[in-house]
Amino acid sequence: MFMRKLLPLFLAAVLLSSAAFAQKVSGVVKDQQGKGLEKTTVSLLKAKDSSVVKLTVSDNQGNFSFEADAGKYLVSVSYVGYLPAYSQVFDLASGDVKVDALTLIKAENALQGVTVTSKKPIVEVKADKTILNVEGTINAVGQDALELLRKSPGVMVDKDDNITLAGKNGVQVFIDGKPSPLAGADLANFLKSLQSSQIEAVELITNPSAKYEAAGNAGIINIKLKKNKTFGTNGSVNAGYAIGTYAKYNGGIALNHRNGKVNLFGNYNYNRGLNVNNFVLYRAQGDSIFDQTNRMKSYNDNGHNFKAGADYFVNSKSTIGTIITGNLADGRMESVGPMGIYYKPSGKLVRLLEANSDNDMDRKNMNFNLNYRYAVTGGSELNVDADYGFYKNRSNQFQPNHYFDILNNGDKVPTYSNVYRMIAPTDIDIYSVKVDWEQNFKKGRLGLGGKLGYVNTDNDFKRYDVYGSNEVLDKQRSNRFKYKENVNAVYANYNRAFKGFMIQAGLRVENTISKGRSTGLKFDGGSSTYVPYDSTIKRDYTDFFPSAAITFNKNPMSQFGITYSRRIDRPVYQDLNPFEFKLNDYTYMKGNTQLRPQYTNSFGLTHTYKYKLNTALNYSHVKDIFTQLPDTINKSEAYLIKKNLATQDIISINVSYPFQYKWYSFFANVNAYYSHYKANFGGGDRNINLDVYAMSFYMQNSFKLGKTLSAELTGFYNSPTIWQGTFKSSAIYGIDGGFTKTIMKGKGTVRAVVSDMFKLMKFRGESNFTGVTNIASGNWESRQFKINFAYRFGSNQVKAARQRKTGLDDENKRAASGGTTPVGQ
Repeated sequence: MFMRKLLPLFLAAVLLSSAAFAQKVSGVVKDQQGKGLEKTTVSLLKAKDSSVVKLTVSDNQGNFSFEADAGKYLVSVSYVGYLPAYSQVFDLASGDVKVDALTLIKAENALQGVTVTSKKPIVEVKADKTILNVEGTINAVGQDALELLRKSPGVMVDKDDNITLAGKNGVQVFIDGKPSPLAGADLANFLKSLQSSQIEAVELITNPSAKYEAAGNAGIINIKLKKNKTFGTNGSVNAGYAIGTYAKYNGGIALNHRNGKVNLFGNYNYNRGLNVNNFVLYRAQGDSIFDQTNRMKSYNDNGHNFKAGADYFVNSKSTIGTIITGNLADGRMESVGPMGIYYKPSGKLVRLLEANSDNDMDRKNMNFNLNYRYAVTGGSELNVDADYGFYKNRSNQFQPNHYFDILNNGDKVPTYSNVYRMIAPTDIDIYSVKVDWEQNFKKGRLGLGGKLGYVNTDNDFKRYDVYGSNEVLDKQRSNRFKYKENVNAVYANYNRAFKGFMIQAGLRVENTISKGRSTGLKFDGGSSTYVPYDSTIKRDYTDFFPSAAITFNKNPMSQFGITYSRRIDRPVYQDLNPFEFKLNDYTYMKGNTQLRPQYTNSFGLTHTYKYKLNTALNYSHVKDIFTQLPDTINKSEAYLIKKNLATQDIISINVSYPFQYKWYSFFANVNAYYSHYKANFGGGDRNINLDVYAMSFYMQNSFKLGKTLSAELTGFYNSPTIWQGTFKSSAIYGIDGGFTKTIMKGKGTVRAVVSDMFKLMKFRGESNFTGVTNIASGNWESRQFKINFAYRFGSNQVKAARQRKTGLDDENKRAASGGTTPVGQ
């Protein structure tokens, strides 16, 4: 039914956008031999002031066309390695205009010594992804990667820091084109340690081709870290300060040296600060009510992030490179707050639990990459990557549970205490080798490749009962879980342009071999002794993941696309471990050995009008979707467990549009979706049958207030929705504002920002499953004043040179099917 409602909206948007009448400007771009040049950047400029009116790219024969209103214009064309060319001024008054052929001449050495100053658009919308250029936005200053995602178009982050994209969970997070093995709290903590000053862009890839790993049913979020491409020796320093409830500090330095044979680069960033969160959880179960209030302080005592690498250009075709990245952080989480226990029939407070915990954490992550690229211009290309990485996470949590009886006069009387210490080291080692080959084939482009990936995880959880100064190992509540996963993949991908349309089709095959082993001791009542147990999970399965896309681009100003893909999400190791982790005396968390992978089939219909108005309609069917369910144990206790829902069907529509007029520009993105969850866990209140209607809105306003002063106002709104299949959440929204000022002859930049200016950001969710009512709410230090200073020094010359294409990077190729929508230039 919702599909019938959304389809007319989609068609109406397309028809309205195509209805406007305009005259046509056309022409052709050629090289010095008279051959048509494809994928050149073509700009329609106003004759009066040379301001950009329209942008497009030439097709395979070098042809281009615009639609524009009456007026005086000229056309400019540019391409890497060539000098730009301009047409004569013409008057578009009473009919179509065909400009004379524009010939581009190779630059040779003409670019030596030329300084190029450019600014990326804040948001770029392409056929398969949306790019948020963090460097181009003022309001990103002082934020971490998780906060950037929270405010990105179509992205939602729930109360537990789980990430969804366009209403779907199972997002695969990449760092510099490589998948992160972390999930849940580990992933959230890692993202919080990445500062915006380290990030170049965030890519939201909703329809990855067969070249990319099949994991991530919602698609891929790729966080690209900065890498300097400027020639000569240069660098930058930056320092920042933020204040909300508590102060935060960050600073960094970047250095780069590049010549015709070698590129050396490195950067280092430091951050330190204290953040505060407030959390309230109300639970009604049986004849009891549990009302818990927590104030959590997160101490980021020392955060160090660094990156270093080198590229050696062997010759015009071959490049060898190596990259080392690291993330080192130590901190502490302090949780303070009581939990009142009420007798439900009378509403009387009968007991009080004070469980003020303290958790010391230490996280270390290092990644090493060795890469080789062989490329022939316009011909074949080979990329080989070998990677090794490790994560070492340490946690030492002190968890006292002090109980008090409440007298009639309201006084509290201590009764007993349960005090625990939990030590949980986790080691993760990752090995991978990836090969990608591309070549021209049958008038198209054929890509072949494969990857060998191996992940080894070791979690050794020990719980101690604390009696004064003595700590005794609780053998029944301690556990060691080792998990190994080997994913081997091969793929083939082919794309070809025809007259009026383009096709892309691919198939990826992945074989997964995994083994998890949970070991520990359990008490045997018959022998009155502890005996070892060994719970082993083994899986071996092979899946096929096809993908396809057709783009109709006969009229470059009005392009349609149809897409399809099949994807997978595999359970992470924490969700498979059957051991019961005790969060406090009334709440447990346990894994599920029966948790199966979830699979998604997605179908999409897209339309791009004048490279600006982008509309996308998508339908996805998810089988065995993951959800975290609260369940009951021993009448008054609850535990959280991941299970597979039967299905999720989700329909979404996304519309984005940029606008620019002189000193003002904006970008708006609206995403609306309908989702249906269905599952049967035993009938009655253990059934799930939910219909969800939700939408999100993102808007960026940019103001050019002079040659050196700019301002920005951004806002987002996420409507009420469903978390994890059972939690009905309230809306969440916020507004940021800031200024940037260029100083010191353009080498220095000062940015000042107020995030969540009106302190609107907070969350609330409610669920009722198995007769248990849960209501969660809270907020965090979202309103902050942030100020940052950056200074650039050294050479700022950019030359046409060989560039390495790694991971998800393909910045120098603009697909003729969709191009790029520039925003806020």
